[in-house]
Amino acid sequence: MPDYAEARLLMVETQLRTCEVTDRDLISAMLEVPRERFVPEDRTGLAYSDMRHELDGASHRVLPEPVAFARLAQLAAITRDDVVLDIACGTGYSTAVLARIASAVVALEDDEDLVARADATLTALEIGNAAVLRGELAEGVPSEAPFDVIFIGGAVDSVSPALLKQLKEGGRLIAGVVHGPTAVATVFLKSDGIVTRHEEFDVGLPRLAAFAQPVAFAL
Repeated sequence: MPDYAEARLLMVETQLRTCEVTDRDLISAMLEVPRERFVPEDRTGLAYSDMRHELDGASHRVLPEPVAFARLAQLAAITRDDVVLDIACGTGYSTAVLARIASAVVALEDDEDLVARADATLTALEIGNAAVLRGELAEGVPSEAPFDVIFIGGAVDSVSPALLKQLKEGGRLIAGVVHGPTAVATVFLKSDGIVTRHEEFDVGLPRLAAFAQPVAFAL
């Protein structure tokens, strides 16, 4: 049987630390969360490799590479007092990590099978400060708003106004925003009721169809 604890340590030392991931709480969380529990059974041996994993389910959701996820999560600067909305949580890996550094996490998925799997895995790991809900990704969870942090685990064409309205004053939304063939890690900050955006770095993230802009046809 693979030594997953050793694999987690190698992931941190050879992937995260070499790519400017320095947040101690985030690193600690990724050393603790068993990533192998969140990938398809036939890929558990590759769970800590520098690669993304296609997840079972009709949504074709993808678990991003460890570095892509970690760099995006680090931008959120999550604290122990923060309530986080985790959008497109897939099988729940991001939720499990964020729950270890936040006060509470509300996870959102639109795939019924993935919701069930994420809920079951988080329950088995006794993560009691996270809940997985099913709903439209671009709509968020207004009934639980406002949030200190909204984390979108994928690349989006744009961020819907409905999500930005769910940010608490001083809150931030983190996403990879599509720019041509790439996505740029972007921080949306809400201050005095106004949302500003700051682009940080290119990031390799799977594109989320729920945030695709409709194609305009010209005659």
